[in-house]
Amino acid sequence: MARCGDRIDPQYRAIVGVLQQFIRRMVLDENGTGLQEMPAIASGVEASVVGTGGGMDRALTNHAARPCHYIPLPENRRFVGRDKMLDTLKEMLFVRKEWRKAAIVGLGGIGKTQIALQLAYWTKKNRPEFSIFWVPALSKATFEQAFTTMARELSIQSGSKDDDVKESVRRYLSSGAAGPWLLVVDNADDGDVLFGSADMPGGISEYLPESDDGITLFTTRSREVAVSATGSDVIELHAMDPLEAADYLEKLLIGGSKTGAAELLKELSYLPLAITQAAAYLNTIRVPIAEYLRLLRGADREAASLMSREFYDGTRYRGSQNAVAATWLVSFDQIRKSDGAAADLLAFLSCIEPKEIPQSILPRFELEEQMVHAVGTLCGYAFLTRRGDSRVFDMHSLVHLATRIWVQREGLTATTDEKAIRHLAAVFPSDDYTNRNVWREYLPHAFRVLQYSKELDIEEKSDLLFWMGRCLRMDGRIKEAIKSLEEACQWRNRHFAEDHPSRLASQHVLAGAYQADGQVKEAVVLLEQVVAIEAKILAKDHPSRLASQHALAGAYQADGQVKEAVVLLEQVVAIKAKTLAEDHPSRLASQHALAGAYQANGQVKEAVVLLEQVVAIHKQVLAEDHPSRLASQHALAGAYQADGQVKEAVVLLEQVVAIHKQVLAEDHPSRLASQHELAGAYQANGQVKEAVVLLEQVVAIQAKTLAEDHPDRLASQHALAGAYQADGQVKEAVVLLEQVVAIQAKTLAEDHPDRLASQHALAGAYQADGQVKEAVVLLEQVVAIAAKTLAEDHPSRLASQHELAGAYQADGQVKEAVVLLEQVVAIEAKTLAEDHPSRLASQHALAGAYQANGQVKEAVVLLKQVVAIHKQVLAEDHPSRLASQHALAGAYQADGQVKEAVVLLEQVVAIHKQVLAEDHPDRLASQHELAGAYQADGQVKEAVVLLEQVVAIEAADRDRTRV
Repeated sequence: MARCGDRIDPQYRAIVGVLQQFIRRMVLDENGTGLQEMPAIASGVEASVVGTGGGMDRALTNHAARPCHYIPLPENRRFVGRDKMLDTLKEMLFVRKEWRKAAIVGLGGIGKTQIALQLAYWTKKNRPEFSIFWVPALSKATFEQAFTTMARELSIQSGSKDDDVKESVRRYLSSGAAGPWLLVVDNADDGDVLFGSADMPGGISEYLPESDDGITLFTTRSREVAVSATGSDVIELHAMDPLEAADYLEKLLIGGSKTGAAELLKELSYLPLAITQAAAYLNTIRVPIAEYLRLLRGADREAASLMSREFYDGTRYRGSQNAVAATWLVSFDQIRKSDGAAADLLAFLSCIEPKEIPQSILPRFELEEQMVHAVGTLCGYAFLTRRGDSRVFDMHSLVHLATRIWVQREGLTATTDEKAIRHLAAVFPSDDYTNRNVWREYLPHAFRVLQYSKELDIEEKSDLLFWMGRCLRMDGRIKEAIKSLEEACQWRNRHFAEDHPSRLASQHVLAGAYQADGQVKEAVVLLEQVVAIEAKILAKDHPSRLASQHALAGAYQADGQVKEAVVLLEQVVAIKAKTLAEDHPSRLASQHALAGAYQANGQVKEAVVLLEQVVAIHKQVLAEDHPSRLASQHALAGAYQADGQVKEAVVLLEQVVAIHKQVLAEDHPSRLASQHELAGAYQANGQVKEAVVLLEQVVAIQAKTLAEDHPDRLASQHALAGAYQADGQVKEAVVLLEQVVAIQAKTLAEDHPDRLASQHALAGAYQADGQVKEAVVLLEQVVAIAAKTLAEDHPSRLASQHELAGAYQADGQVKEAVVLLEQVVAIEAKTLAEDHPSRLASQHALAGAYQANGQVKEAVVLLKQVVAIHKQVLAEDHPSRLASQHALAGAYQADGQVKEAVVLLEQVVAIHKQVLAEDHPDRLASQHELAGAYQADGQVKEAVVLLEQVVAIEAADRDRTRV
């Protein structure tokens, strides 16, 4: 029998070691005597070793409960934040003890291992009774190596087979003798490694212990693995918040300026591994943060190089790939191995924008379940994140960069980009307004895939560019539309014959975009080419040929070639009258367009007649809310207004607006356009305040839904400024028009019709605000530009000269006004019919200039001519006819023909009383003028009575405004 002097006796220590192993073998031996024999064995040991009673038994018992720590990674002294995550784990694992198994799941590089490591060291310090074990599950080999080390630390010996070691450790930790323990299974990303597969049976999960005193914590990138391993006890880890990330970067950086740190962290999406990699680069290369940001934001090659650069990190596994990109490439390979559909999806995602990805844009698979599973896989790895319950996803920009690296590494870049182009060309929507939300979701992704495929030369690319261009034009993004359409045309011009339908179609659409951009002459040239080619190859009544002629007529009209537009549309209408039924949509559309050309040509009555026919047919064949029916009513209202039938215009537009409110969203372009038009009719009808209210609503809605430089939004602001000016809010008009002009100065060429029109309007507002010199300067600029770019008889050029003459007159430069107006009148005498509204308006203005210049008799003669023509062509209550009579009365009075002035003004006032509200500005102005004529004629009492009425009405109107 061996006897030992004390516990430090070498013989004692040797005996204890043998007995420890013996007892453990008994605990682990499922077929042996088991745990129930331990007291007897302990008694034997007690009797034969020390002989002092109970000492050896206590030593063995204490040894069995002694905690063991195997954590192969050092504590991360730079760890910051993540308090909420750690508190949750401590609460659920150690306090409430609700979780015996848990999983931290999140994107690679998000910090899962570091949180588990922090928890392990916290447990070591704060739960000293716990044994702690750390097992990397990167592969079966790393798992087996870790279990072998654990067995050695636990003094567990086994046979030569690896299974014996793993099984021995499992049995021991599953027994009560092991005491409480925490087991971290790190990087459990591969389900086949963890659970086995048909090709690789026997996963490592078979050897994971279970005990009421044990806790197992998994870290994994795969949500599927997390759920399979722990059920619902899964905690998702997201990127750091900005403050945590800033603290972390602060700890990592060695001196140097921190300027740009917040920008850098945002660019890195607050991902810990990306921050660690960036800090390592900055510390090593010693470049400013701004330089690193420049590289990161530069070409993909630069950013990819940064993200692929390896660095040393003592808190990560030796030999592991620490670069952010390399971390994710491992996961991409795992996905490709386990879910081919998800890998295909990942490749497609590498070609499009990483943000706001609609599920509808993703490639389709044979079965819907494949799509659901593929999306689920990518979400499970946190490569995709769903926005709430929507069908829209986001991807970290750095993950997106890694997908490009992955595709390139596999040699699939060209193939992947081509597939993406073909797919987007197939799913991209048409420019029908009902598709607006879809094309707005798709456009950023289409732009990105085109950026990646600049060298690709396939037809589908031109198809995609074509539809993108059409949709961009609908959105008012005209310059982008032109760029896309020009590229589509270039491809089709290279590959298709000049008479190929697709080539002609793209030229047709590009011409429309040119016209919208103010490049009217370019539009005319292109459409003339299309029309000429189609004239050779298509019959006169071919729909495509007629459509091109229709479009060319519109371009002619925009170019001031109104007569040519009329001639061409009359031809189109005549052909369609022979070949199409009277209610055919195409025939009615051409009649609609011809009516617009008639109106532009001063043939207002013809326009009214034609539009009344169109509207009547539409009423027979279309529902009241049909867009074409409403559009024709809208146009007819405009013609009514031009014809002086303002009340009829208001009634018709109110009907259109009411129907639009029932069937269209408040931001629908057609609804807003009809409200815009109704506001104009209200203003013409003297309902200026109603016009202001309506236009303010339109402008407010467009401010929410359209870019600040969208043509429709600017047009509404332009119109609102006009209503403000008519309402006496001149300063508000000036401010609004200055905004419009400033925006157009940035986005439109100096000779763009819209830009010139806005400057024209601003000059008018300046003049109304007393800033006459500013008005003159601005109009002189407009006239100079028009003189360079427009024919001398172009309506817009003549209109700006007309307006400049008015500004000269207001500025006291009356002779200059006379000269300029005489030029305008002379040109219009050659090009316009004598009853054309523009010609008559210029003669009216010239008469005013003559009168201001003392040439009163010339003024009277000219105004008599205007009034005589108006009597022939306009109704007696037409605003233009009444205005010219009003002006003639003023000329009579200046010429001493006071009684003639009184008679004429009494007629005007009488008609105004019948057709205008008592507070209408035109009615009050004519009464005011009549009072002046009464006074000049010695009828002072009548003058006083009339002026008192005017003053009372104006006072009541002011009171209402204040209320």
